[in-house]
Amino acid sequence: MNFSEVSAIVTGGASGLGAATAEALGRKGAKVALWDMNDEKGEALAAKLGGIFCHTDVSNEESVSTAVEKTVAALGAPRILINCAGIAIGEKTIGKNGAHRLESFQKVININLVGTFNCIRLVAAEMEKNEPGQDGDRGVIINTASVAAFDGQIGQAAYTASKAGVSGMTLPIARDLMSVGIRVNTIAPGIFLTPMMMGMDDKVKDALSAMVPFPKRMGTPEEYASLAMEICRNAYLNGETIRLDGAIRMQPR
Repeated sequence: MNFSEVSAIVTGGASGLGAATAEALGRKGAKVALWDMNDEKGEALAAKLGGIFCHTDVSNEESVSTAVEKTVAALGAPRILINCAGIAIGEKTIGKNGAHRLESFQKVININLVGTFNCIRLVAAEMEKNEPGQDGDRGVIINTASVAAFDGQIGQAAYTASKAGVSGMTLPIARDLMSVGIRVNTIAPGIFLTPMMMGMDDKVKDALSAMVPFPKRMGTPEEYASLAMEICRNAYLNGETIRLDGAIRMQPR
């Protein structure tokens, strides 16, 4: 893939994994659209990359439709979609305050799972209009799951359900889109040094790092971005969920 000739969308692109990936794409010359809810950070990074920012609620059909229209008008039809937008809420099925709140469970599913699919379906409809490349390819979609999809911990019922759904729909969507030449893959990160993690106490971060077999540290957003770029480059990667986790297998807590 010649990145200098394509436009790319990164959801959750204002910070963390999304921002690192957007920067990696920008360094290769891609025209990048950042979709996020954080206007200040999103506008600043878009200006730095020479791209555009769209205030986007991935779980809202109208919001994503508007972002698609703005992106296509400014940058042309995208060939890359990287879904990094998501949230995490920790709550036990039955805890000190009683049963898990249904509202919080639904919110996590709606943003992480429904939001990912909402972006896939609407962006893929635009990708279908692209001229086919050498293998008949018209685009690539990369989703973000988590090792929690397979090793969910105590208090992660909602998060695990959402990320297992993202992983689970990867292959059927890849099969749905094979006839139009769009590849679909998912990255399942382990413990990564995101803004949320950086705000934690050093003792907590050290304890989390010690859980990783090798290397004994948290992953960096740049390592996520590196894998995302390779998935874009490697035309034979399709329908796969790839763990990026230093061989960690999460314990119950």
